Amino acid sequence: MANEENFDAYKPERIASLVESAGVRKAQLPLLNMFVLAVLAGVFIGFGGAAYTAVMSGVDATFGPARLLGGVVFSLGLILVIVGGAELFTGNALMVMAAVDKKISLRRLLRSWTVVYIGNLGGAAGLALAFGHSGILDGPLEATAETIVQGKTTLEPMEAFIRGALCNALVCLAIWLSFSARTVAGKVLAILWPISIFVLLGLEHSVANMYFFPQGWLAGADVTVGEAAANLVLVTLGNVVGGAGGVALAYRYAFLADPTR
Repeated sequence: MANEENFDAYKPERIASLVESAGVRKAQLPLLNMFVLAVLAGVFIGFGGAAYTAVMSGVDATFGPARLLGGVVFSLGLILVIVGGAELFTGNALMVMAAVDKKISLRRLLRSWTVVYIGNLGGAAGLALAFGHSGILDGPLEATAETIVQGKTTLEPMEAFIRGALCNALVCLAIWLSFSARTVAGKVLAILWPISIFVLLGLEHSVANMYFFPQGWLAGADVTVGEAAANLVLVTLGNVVGGAGGVALAYRYAFLADPTR
């Protein structure tokens, strides 16, 4: 019976404590370690983005079963981050729980977000550069890579912001659910559906876009740096609001707040 209990999912109250403790550990990482893990996360999300590009080549990239399959293969990125171990900016929005409870300082939180964001950008863009010089983006993938980024630059500012918020709510929920699992298989299944659904719905993930824009440029997309930067700023702000506010603060209030205050 004791062995069976070891495979039971953690209760939400326990998940909240685990997520908050993880936020404290993340904030205390040495800068070099944090940066290396952030670069790895950018690469991992980039692999998911490359797989998505391959799946969507030659099919209707708007909606439908192909888009869902694209979401399934894109999930590889977060699976590698969670199971392999890496620092992802969007997931680190959950660190707000520890900051609100004064277990880490605002300075530590912002330091972590800044270092991880830069590392994610370096890893994602570096992988796109590698793919661009590998010949993999030639042919059908080239056209798909162009279409992906051109679609992102047509979004209105409010659309990009809201899609970013909704996206990171699902990403942080995927991470939250992964904390409930005690096995690798459980973590993979917890991650799979929230990530697949955000891709299916066409939501916006800042770190994924750090890969998609360089990939698009290497494929010959007529998108300016200014257009890419505008998208990244709006999507990043949305990601912070959706993850930190929509998930972290909501669960912190539900499970960690002192009801006597």
